[in-house]
Amino acid sequence: MSNVEASSSSSSSSSDAAAPVPFFEEVGCAQCGSHSRDPFMSAEDDLTGKPGRFTFVTCRDCGLRYQNPRVSFAHIGAFYDDEYLAHRKKSDWGVLTPFYEHAMGKHDRDKAAIVQRFKKLDTDSEVLDVGCAVGTFLQELMKRTGCRAAGVDFKDLSKVPTMKDIEFHHSTFPAAPLGDKRFDVVTMWHFLEHDYEPKASLQKARDVLKDDGRLIIEVPRLDSVSFKLYGDRWPGLQAPQHTVLFDKKALLRMVDEAGFDVVEWLPWGAFPAYFYLFAGAAFKVLKGKGLDLDKLIAPYFVGQVLTTPVRLLEKQLNLAMQTVVCRRRP
Repeated sequence: MSNVEASSSSSSSSSDAAAPVPFFEEVGCAQCGSHSRDPFMSAEDDLTGKPGRFTFVTCRDCGLRYQNPRVSFAHIGAFYDDEYLAHRKKSDWGVLTPFYEHAMGKHDRDKAAIVQRFKKLDTDSEVLDVGCAVGTFLQELMKRTGCRAAGVDFKDLSKVPTMKDIEFHHSTFPAAPLGDKRFDVVTMWHFLEHDYEPKASLQKARDVLKDDGRLIIEVPRLDSVSFKLYGDRWPGLQAPQHTVLFDKKALLRMVDEAGFDVVEWLPWGAFPAYFYLFAGAAFKVLKGKGLDLDKLIAPYFVGQVLTTPVRLLEKQLNLAMQTVVCRRRP
């Protein structure tokens, strides 16, 4: 389905409603606001297999790659249903369940380790996770440090058991009522590339962060080995959920212009680069049909064992991820 076809079908299906919201919207550059752009790449929703092709462009003025036209905010929620990886509720994978649970737990433990590397937390500390999904990372951090935790997500996941004891805000981040200079740490684990207002979100993070606090952002890295391998089937495109594509230069520029100083930039993250290596290969074969995890979970873990030498060098190989740790600029 082309962009024009998707927009047309959405409008016609809503013809009986007053002023229907178009499926697609034209937007300017998320960094500089320019409307001057060149085509970069088109992609499909390879993760869930929902129909449509989505276009990314390159800003002629600052070089940022972003989705344009993009799915309007009123319609994007349909692409974050229960098949979306971060929101999946299934936990029974038969004999592979222990391996799955270990992998998911390790992801949260690795996030917590990054936080603790850059900020000492205790029972007086408060941590905010933006795009918190089902809250398992915050639960891990509370268990380790005794800190208090808050989360923000545009999807209401407050009834999920793992959200217990977490102050949850069902909201976009800029609109969430959180107070000023409140948090010791603000985390954005694979949030900023989804954001419809990344500059506003970074300003909000600056507002809610204490003077000696830390902002930790992890996003896929466009200038990575896995992007060079997979091109328009690179999992980091993840159209249409991803609105902005960050190489190292673009990420550092955006946090700098938002009033942050970089404490450290890491060419890796808590999210396993192996997932991008596996998923990218699967996307190449499936060509937009979506990942059926019921069928692929066994090959996933077999491949993980076979690629152990590569995974051991993840922090040196620039495979897929990047993380930046920031502090408020005085």
